[in-house]
Amino acid sequence: MGLWPLPVIAMPQQAGAVLGEVESAADEPVTVLSEDESWDRLASVALGRLVASVGGQPEIFPVNFVVQDRTVLFRTSEGTKLFAAVASNRVAFEADDHSVAEGWSVIVKGRAQVLRTGAEIEKAERAQLVPWIATLKLHYVRVIPYEITGRHFRFGPEPDRHSTFA
Repeated sequence: MGLWPLPVIAMPQQAGAVLGEVESAADEPVTVLSEDESWDRLASVALGRLVASVGGQPEIFPVNFVVQDRTVLFRTSEGTKLFAAVASNRVAFEADDHSVAEGWSVIVKGRAQVLRTGAEIEKAERAQLVPWIATLKLHYVRVIPYEITGRHFRFGPEPDRHSTFA
């Protein structure tokens, strides 16, 4: 089962560009983030969503997390989330943020690995990732990426649907 990429929607050109004005990337409603920018954005927030397949159905699990060595690290207890992370051949992880004027989204595709060795767990504990709710979360899970993609969005009104541009 393949995971879906975040589509980049082709947006109509701005009228100024048709008239010969040069448009800067800052004027574009959707900007693709570099790999470094994507990791920086991901590291700036603490809540994301793990996406895995459970029984052939997609499941989404909100988790608090940290970025450590360009991987996503979270803790969990026994249950569906742990089973989904381990049983799924591939997982996706998404985090985002926004203000009134702009927003961003980063998606990591990879495999989830439950940390088992003393060295792996010791390294994970140095990240100081603590549960947000008062439950025991004895298992560390690391999402090891094979792809990261990010998009920055500039919010604004929808372009006129009836205008045609060259």
